[in-house]
Amino acid sequence: MTLKKDKIISTIGIILLCFLFHFLYEWIPNTITSIFFPVNESIWEHMKLFISSICFYGIIDYIILSKTRVSFNNFIFNLFITSIASIVIYLLIFLPVYNLISENMIFSITLMIIVIIISQVISYYILKHNHIKYVNIISLILIILSYILFGYLTYHPIHNYIFLDKSNNVYGINEYNI
Repeated sequence: MTLKKDKIISTIGIILLCFLFHFLYEWIPNTITSIFFPVNESIWEHMKLFISSICFYGIIDYIILSKTRVSFNNFIFNLFITSIASIVIYLLIFLPVYNLISENMIFSITLMIIVIIISQVISYYILKHNHIKYVNIISLILIILSYILFGYLTYHPIHNYIFLDKSNNVYGINEYNI
């Protein structure tokens, strides 16, 4: 196996996890799943799909890369950067369109797939780059802090349209917009 083939497989795996993870809180509602998976249909909650799918698939990817003896560096840094880059790229494209035409599921899903493809291209170059000392430790801390932020904002959302689930008229997990 080559790193390029791995990134193609990763792209498919991450996309599939996004679809699975979209419903996981609904199927298994509890505090843990509320931190990692969307609890409503707000824009913000759906950003959990990127970070969780990339990081969770990262466990599988690490095993595949290790077992097939593919050379790679900066693995956890790769997970952090591709997760955050996916969120930023998605929002930069999605928000202007959302403000013009509102929600469009076909556009949202297509954009998600394109963003994941872009993230895996970024991932390829990060993994091919020379080892950067301490970057994995720092990235692991930043991933943990990202989940703390997602968890906090799930239970204490900002009253902004990005955090509003328009279909149910709620913010976060338990706050209704009355």
